[in-house]
Amino acid sequence: MKKFQILIIALSVITTVPVNAGSSLAKKLKLIELPPGFEISVYAEGVENARQLALGDHGTVFAGSRKAGKVHAVVDTDGDQYGDRVILIDEDLKMPSGIEFRFGSLYVGAVDRILRYDDIESRLDQPPEPELLSDAFPDKTHHGWKYLRFGPDSKLYVPVGVPCNICDEAGFGQIRRMYADGSGDEVYAQGVRNSVGLTFHPDSGELWFTDNGRDMLGDDIPADELNHAPRSGLHFGYPWCHQGDTLDPEFGQGKACPDYTAPVLKLGAHVAALGLRFYTGEMFPEEYHKQLFIAQHGSWNRTKKVGYNILLVRFDGEGKVTGSEVFASGWLQGEDAWGRPNDILQMPDGSLLVPDDKANAIYRISYIP
Repeated sequence: MKKFQILIIALSVITTVPVNAGSSLAKKLKLIELPPGFEISVYAEGVENARQLALGDHGTVFAGSRKAGKVHAVVDTDGDQYGDRVILIDEDLKMPSGIEFRFGSLYVGAVDRILRYDDIESRLDQPPEPELLSDAFPDKTHHGWKYLRFGPDSKLYVPVGVPCNICDEAGFGQIRRMYADGSGDEVYAQGVRNSVGLTFHPDSGELWFTDNGRDMLGDDIPADELNHAPRSGLHFGYPWCHQGDTLDPEFGQGKACPDYTAPVLKLGAHVAALGLRFYTGEMFPEEYHKQLFIAQHGSWNRTKKVGYNILLVRFDGEGKVTGSEVFASGWLQGEDAWGRPNDILQMPDGSLLVPDDKANAIYRISYIP
C-alpha cells in the first residue's frame, strides 16, 4: 500500500503548528452557534478530507478519508486537547472512509475490502502493512464508501450502499456484519440506500443508523432517515418505499409502505445525515445523557442548501424518540458552506470530536459550567 518505503518517516509524519485565536479556521469557528456553556475549538488541522473517526486505546484519534485515499492518526502529545501531530498511516487506498479500532488494531473499510493494522499505536511512525480481513464487498464506488462499527455482540457492522440513485440490484442496499477475523459474513438489514452512520444504544445494545434518501424527487422529499434495527432481518423499504410513507414513482408499483420498517425519525430531505453517537460522557449536563448526536453533512442537490450542522435527537427515559433540535450550526452561511461535519466521536473526558472533510480539520466541542 505504501510507496517509497525508504522515505516512510518523511512521508508519514506531519507536525502541525498549534492553532491560535487569530488563525483563519479559529476565526470561522466563531460563526458556530451552540447552546449556552458549550464551546468549539480546533482539535487538529491538516487532516485531509477527514471522515469517520476512531479512538485508540492510548488516545490516538484515527481518521479515514473518502476523496484523499488516506488514513491519518492524530496525537495530542502534551494533553492540551489539541492534536499537535498528524501522521499518515496509509495512502493510495480506495475511499478508506470507514474506520474502527478494537483490541489494539485499526480496521479500515476501503470500498471492496476491510483491512486491519495490528498493534498500530506502537507503530505510528512506521505503520505496518495491513492484513486483508475481507474482500467480499462490491467494488463499485457510487455509495461504496464505508462506515464501520463494532457492536456489543463483538461483530463488525458494515453498510453496503447502492451503486445508483435509484435501482434494484442484488447484493447492495444492506448492512452486513461479520466476526472480527472476517468470518461469518451475513446480511443484518436490507432496504438501506446509503447508510454512512451506525451506532448502538448504550442500554439496549440495539443498532441505530442513518440512511440518505434518494435524489431527484424535488427539494423536500424524501427525507433522510434515522432508523432502528433491534434485530436482524428487517427491510427498510428501499427502493420501493421512501421515508416510511412514500412509494417510489418507478419502483413502488404494486408495493405497500406498511410492509417495511419505517424510520423512527425523518431528518429532512437532502441533509446528508451521516455519523451519529449516543452521549454517555460526564462533561455535558445531565439532559444530554444518552441523547443522540447526528452529523448532517449538507445538501448538494437542493435549490436552497440545508444541513451542515449537528442535530440532537431527544429520547425519553424509556428509550423512545421525543423530538429533535439543531445543536450546532454555522458551517452554512447563507448559501456558502465553509465546512461539512460528518461524524461524532466521544472522547474519554466527555468532549465530542467532529471531523470536517471540507476544512480538513477536526473540531472539539466541550462544556464549561
